[in-house]
Amino acid sequence: MVAGSDAGRALGVLGVICLLRCFGFISCISQQTYGVLHKNVTFHVPSNIPLTEILWKKQKDKVAERENSEFRAFSSFKNRVYLDTVSGSLTIYNLTLSDEDEYEMESPNISNTMKFFLYVLEPLPSPTLTCALTNGSIEVQCMIPEHYNTHPQLNTYSWDCPLEQCKHNSTRIYFKMENDLPQKVQCTASNPLFKRTSSIIPETCIPSSGHSRQRYGLIPVALAAVVTYVVLCVRALVQPIPAFPASSASCIRYSEMWQKTRQKQLQLIGNRR
Repeated sequence: MVAGSDAGRALGVLGVICLLRCFGFISCISQQTYGVLHKNVTFHVPSNIPLTEILWKKQKDKVAERENSEFRAFSSFKNRVYLDTVSGSLTIYNLTLSDEDEYEMESPNISNTMKFFLYVLEPLPSPTLTCALTNGSIEVQCMIPEHYNTHPQLNTYSWDCPLEQCKHNSTRIYFKMENDLPQKVQCTASNPLFKRTSSIIPETCIPSSGHSRQRYGLIPVALAAVVTYVVLCVRALVQPIPAFPASSASCIRYSEMWQKTRQKQLQLIGNRR
Protein backbone atom coordinates (compact mmCIF):
# COMPACT_ATOMS: atom_id res chain seq x y z
CA MET A 1 0.00 0.00 0.00
CA VAL A 2 2.82 2.38 0.84
CA ALA A 3 4.52 1.71 -2.49
CA GLY A 4 1.24 2.27 -4.28
CA SER A 5 0.59 5.56 -2.51
CA ASP A 6 4.14 6.78 -3.26
CA ALA A 7 3.69 5.97 -6.92
CA GLY A 8 0.36 7.78 -6.91
CA ARG A 9 1.89 10.89 -5.34
CA ALA A 10 4.72 10.84 -7.89
CA LEU A 11 2.25 10.65 -10.76
CA GLY A 12 0.25 13.46 -9.19
CA VAL A 13 3.28 15.73 -8.95
CA LEU A 14 4.22 14.89 -12.53
CA GLY A 15 0.70 15.76 -13.64
CA VAL A 16 0.83 19.13 -11.90
CA ILE A 17 4.19 19.90 -13.56
CA CYS A 18 2.78 19.00 -16.95
CA LEU A 19 -0.22 21.28 -16.38
CA LEU A 20 2.03 24.13 -15.32
CA ARG A 21 4.10 23.65 -18.47
CA CYS A 22 1.01 23.59 -20.65
CA PHE A 23 -0.20 26.89 -19.19
CA GLY A 24 3.23 28.51 -19.54
CA PHE A 25 4.10 28.98 -15.88
CA ILE A 26 7.23 26.87 -16.28
CA SER A 27 9.42 27.02 -19.38
CA CYS A 28 10.24 23.55 -20.63
CA ILE A 29 11.05 23.05 -24.29
CA SER A 30 13.00 25.80 -26.06
CA GLN A 31 11.39 27.31 -29.11
CA GLN A 32 13.45 26.49 -32.18
CA THR A 33 14.53 29.63 -34.02
CA TYR A 34 16.52 29.75 -37.26
CA GLY A 35 18.78 32.53 -38.47
CA VAL A 36 20.97 33.03 -41.53
CA LEU A 37 24.70 33.54 -41.14
CA HIS A 38 25.59 37.27 -41.29
CA LYS A 39 21.89 38.19 -41.22
CA ASN A 40 19.51 39.12 -38.37
CA VAL A 41 17.21 37.12 -36.13
CA THR A 42 14.58 38.13 -33.56
CA PHE A 43 13.37 36.24 -30.52
CA HIS A 44 9.72 37.27 -30.27
CA VAL A 45 8.22 37.51 -26.79
CA PRO A 46 4.38 37.53 -26.64
CA SER A 47 4.01 40.18 -23.94
CA ASN A 48 1.24 42.79 -23.82
CA ILE A 49 2.51 44.74 -20.84
CA PRO A 50 5.52 47.07 -20.64
CA LEU A 51 8.53 45.39 -19.07
CA THR A 52 10.51 47.52 -16.63
CA GLU A 53 13.31 45.00 -16.18
CA ILE A 54 14.53 42.54 -18.82
CA LEU A 55 17.46 40.15 -18.85
CA TRP A 56 18.55 38.05 -21.80
CA LYS A 57 21.10 35.27 -21.31
CA LYS A 58 22.93 32.84 -23.54
CA GLN A 59 23.23 29.82 -21.33
CA LYS A 60 24.63 31.47 -18.16
CA ASP A 61 26.22 34.47 -19.89
CA LYS A 62 24.44 37.81 -20.10
CA VAL A 63 23.55 39.07 -23.56
CA ALA A 64 21.54 42.23 -22.87
CA GLU A 65 19.55 43.74 -20.04
CA ARG A 66 17.35 46.71 -19.21
CA GLU A 67 17.42 47.88 -15.63
CA ASN A 68 16.34 51.24 -14.20
CA SER A 69 15.58 52.43 -17.74
CA GLU A 70 19.16 51.74 -18.80
CA PHE A 71 20.13 49.31 -21.55
CA ARG A 72 23.36 47.36 -21.69
CA ALA A 73 24.80 44.76 -24.04
CA PHE A 74 27.58 42.38 -23.05
CA SER A 75 30.75 40.85 -24.56
CA SER A 76 30.46 39.97 -28.27
CA PHE A 77 26.87 41.26 -28.45
CA LYS A 78 27.83 44.90 -27.99
CA ASN A 79 26.55 46.98 -30.93
CA ARG A 80 24.89 43.82 -32.33
CA VAL A 81 21.61 43.61 -30.41
CA TYR A 82 18.39 45.57 -30.13
CA LEU A 83 16.01 45.17 -27.18
CA ASP A 84 12.34 46.04 -27.54
CA THR A 85 11.56 47.50 -24.11
CA VAL A 86 7.81 47.09 -24.61
CA SER A 87 7.59 43.43 -25.57
CA GLY A 88 11.03 42.26 -24.46
CA SER A 89 11.86 40.83 -27.90
CA LEU A 90 15.57 40.66 -28.72
CA THR A 91 17.14 41.10 -32.17
CA ILE A 92 20.68 39.97 -32.94
CA TYR A 93 22.44 41.45 -35.98
CA ASN A 94 25.25 40.02 -38.13
CA LEU A 95 24.87 36.46 -36.88
CA THR A 96 27.93 34.29 -36.44
CA LEU A 97 28.17 30.53 -36.05
CA SER A 98 29.21 31.02 -32.44
CA ASP A 99 25.86 32.71 -31.72
CA GLU A 100 24.14 29.36 -31.98
CA ASP A 101 22.95 28.28 -28.55
CA GLU A 102 20.06 28.44 -26.10
CA TYR A 103 18.80 31.90 -25.08
CA GLU A 104 16.62 32.75 -22.12
CA MET A 105 14.63 35.85 -21.22
CA GLU A 106 13.75 36.72 -17.62
CA SER A 107 11.65 39.56 -16.24
CA PRO A 108 9.90 40.15 -12.89
CA ASN A 109 6.92 41.45 -14.88
CA ILE A 110 6.06 38.02 -16.30
CA SER A 111 5.59 34.72 -14.52
CA ASN A 112 7.32 32.43 -16.96
CA THR A 113 10.78 32.26 -18.49
CA MET A 114 11.05 32.30 -22.27
CA LYS A 115 13.63 30.01 -23.86
CA PHE A 116 14.78 29.86 -27.47
CA PHE A 117 17.31 27.65 -29.19
CA LEU A 118 18.98 29.41 -32.10
CA TYR A 119 20.22 27.52 -35.16
CA VAL A 120 22.52 29.54 -37.42
CA LEU A 121 22.36 28.27 -41.00
CA GLU A 122 24.49 29.08 -44.00
CA PRO A 123 22.73 29.64 -47.35
CA LEU A 124 21.86 26.27 -48.84
CA PRO A 125 23.70 25.44 -52.11
CA SER A 126 21.96 23.76 -55.02
CA PRO A 127 21.94 19.95 -54.76
CA THR A 128 24.19 17.86 -56.98
CA LEU A 129 22.56 15.13 -59.06
CA THR A 130 24.61 12.11 -60.10
CA CYS A 131 23.62 8.86 -61.76
CA ALA A 132 25.00 5.35 -62.22
CA LEU A 133 23.95 2.06 -63.81
CA THR A 134 23.18 -0.60 -61.20
CA ASN A 135 21.85 -4.06 -62.10
CA GLY A 136 19.91 -2.88 -65.12
CA SER A 137 18.58 0.21 -63.37
CA ILE A 138 19.52 3.86 -63.38
CA GLU A 139 20.30 5.12 -59.90
CA VAL A 140 19.90 8.89 -59.47
CA GLN A 141 21.33 10.42 -56.31
CA CYS A 142 20.61 13.90 -54.93
CA MET A 143 23.00 15.33 -52.37
CA ILE A 144 24.07 18.67 -50.95
CA PRO A 145 27.80 19.28 -51.67
CA GLU A 146 30.12 17.95 -48.99
CA HIS A 147 31.56 21.36 -48.15
CA TYR A 148 28.16 22.33 -46.72
CA ASN A 149 28.12 20.91 -43.21
CA THR A 150 25.73 23.23 -41.38
CA HIS A 151 23.20 20.96 -39.69
CA PRO A 152 22.80 18.36 -42.47
CA GLN A 153 20.19 16.63 -40.28
CA LEU A 154 17.83 19.52 -41.06
CA ASN A 155 18.00 18.89 -44.82
CA THR A 156 15.11 17.13 -46.54
CA TYR A 157 14.80 15.95 -50.15
CA SER A 158 11.87 15.64 -52.54
CA TRP A 159 11.57 14.61 -56.21
CA ASP A 160 9.45 15.80 -59.11
CA CYS A 161 8.69 13.60 -62.12
CA PRO A 162 5.57 11.84 -63.52
CA LEU A 163 6.56 8.40 -62.17
CA GLU A 164 5.78 6.69 -58.89
CA GLN A 165 9.44 6.67 -57.81
CA CYS A 166 9.41 10.44 -57.42
CA LYS A 167 6.83 10.29 -54.65
CA HIS A 168 9.41 8.99 -52.19
CA ASN A 169 11.37 11.50 -50.11
CA SER A 170 14.87 10.07 -50.13
CA THR A 171 18.29 10.87 -51.55
CA ARG A 172 18.12 8.08 -54.18
CA ILE A 173 15.59 6.90 -56.75
CA TYR A 174 15.81 4.13 -59.38
CA PHE A 175 14.50 3.72 -62.94
CA LYS A 176 14.41 0.49 -64.96
CA MET A 177 16.29 0.87 -68.24
CA GLU A 178 13.74 -1.18 -70.20
CA ASN A 179 10.95 1.19 -69.15
CA ASP A 180 10.21 4.59 -70.55
CA LEU A 181 12.35 7.20 -68.83
CA PRO A 182 11.05 10.63 -67.83
CA GLN A 183 12.39 13.52 -69.87
CA LYS A 184 13.57 15.33 -66.73
CA VAL A 185 13.84 14.62 -63.02
CA GLN A 186 13.99 17.39 -60.44
CA CYS A 187 15.31 17.15 -56.90
CA THR A 188 14.58 19.80 -54.27
CA ALA A 189 16.73 20.09 -51.16
CA SER A 190 15.34 22.22 -48.35
CA ASN A 191 15.81 23.16 -44.74
CA PRO A 192 13.75 25.44 -42.46
CA LEU A 193 15.02 28.57 -44.28
CA PHE A 194 16.07 27.60 -47.81
CA LYS A 195 14.92 25.59 -50.79
CA ARG A 196 17.09 24.72 -53.80
CA THR A 197 16.23 22.67 -56.92
CA SER A 198 18.37 20.91 -59.53
CA SER A 199 17.42 18.68 -62.46
CA ILE A 200 18.86 15.88 -64.58
CA ILE A 201 17.86 14.04 -67.78
CA PRO A 202 17.94 10.28 -66.98
CA GLU A 203 18.61 9.33 -70.60
CA THR A 204 22.01 11.03 -70.42
CA CYS A 205 23.00 8.59 -67.68
CA ILE A 206 23.27 5.77 -70.24
CA PRO A 207 26.52 5.60 -72.28
CA SER A 208 26.36 6.54 -75.97
CA SER A 209 23.30 8.77 -75.50
CA GLY A 210 20.00 7.14 -74.85
CA HIS A 211 18.53 3.79 -73.93
CA SER A 212 16.86 2.98 -77.28
CA ARG A 213 18.15 -0.27 -78.73
CA GLN A 214 17.51 1.03 -82.28
CA ARG A 215 20.24 3.61 -81.83
CA TYR A 216 22.75 0.91 -81.01
CA GLY A 217 21.68 -0.93 -84.21
CA LEU A 218 22.60 2.05 -86.38
CA ILE A 219 26.26 1.94 -85.29
CA PRO A 220 27.27 -1.20 -87.35
CA VAL A 221 25.44 0.15 -90.41
CA ALA A 222 27.26 3.43 -90.26
CA LEU A 223 30.58 1.67 -89.71
CA ALA A 224 30.01 -0.57 -92.76
CA ALA A 225 29.26 2.47 -94.91
CA VAL A 226 32.48 4.15 -93.82
CA VAL A 227 34.55 1.03 -94.58
CA THR A 228 32.97 0.69 -98.03
CA TYR A 229 33.71 4.33 -98.82
CA VAL A 230 37.35 3.98 -97.78
CA VAL A 231 37.79 0.86 -99.96
CA LEU A 232 36.33 2.60 -103.02
CA CYS A 233 38.58 5.62 -102.50
CA VAL A 234 41.69 3.42 -102.32
CA ARG A 235 40.69 1.60 -105.50
CA ALA A 236 40.09 4.90 -107.26
CA LEU A 237 43.58 6.13 -106.34
CA VAL A 238 45.25 2.96 -107.64
CA GLN A 239 43.12 2.53 -110.79
CA PRO A 240 40.37 5.09 -111.41
CA ILE A 241 37.19 3.59 -112.76
CA PRO A 242 35.91 5.57 -115.80
CA ALA A 243 32.33 6.64 -116.03
CA PHE A 244 30.24 6.51 -119.22
CA PRO A 245 29.41 9.93 -120.72
CA ALA A 246 26.08 10.58 -122.30
CA SER A 247 27.25 11.48 -125.92
CA SER A 248 29.80 10.08 -128.43
CA ALA A 249 31.75 13.37 -128.57
CA SER A 250 32.04 13.29 -124.85
CA CYS A 251 33.19 9.70 -125.07
CA ILE A 252 36.07 10.68 -127.41
CA ARG A 253 37.20 13.54 -125.17
CA TYR A 254 36.90 11.40 -122.08
CA SER A 255 38.90 8.58 -123.81
CA GLU A 256 41.73 10.99 -124.63
CA MET A 257 41.80 12.25 -121.05
CA TRP A 258 41.81 8.70 -119.77
CA GLN A 259 44.78 7.72 -122.01
CA LYS A 260 46.82 10.75 -120.90
CA THR A 261 46.11 10.00 -117.28
CA ARG A 262 47.07 6.36 -117.75
CA GLN A 263 50.36 7.33 -119.49
CA LYS A 264 51.30 9.65 -116.61
CA GLN A 265 50.63 6.85 -114.14
CA LEU A 266 52.87 4.45 -116.12
CA GLN A 267 55.64 7.06 -116.28
CA LEU A 268 55.47 7.55 -112.51
CA ILE A 269 55.67 3.78 -112.01
CA GLY A 270 58.70 3.58 -114.36
CA ASN A 271 60.50 6.39 -112.61
CA ARG A 272 60.04 4.72 -109.23
CA ARG A 273 61.65 1.54 -110.59
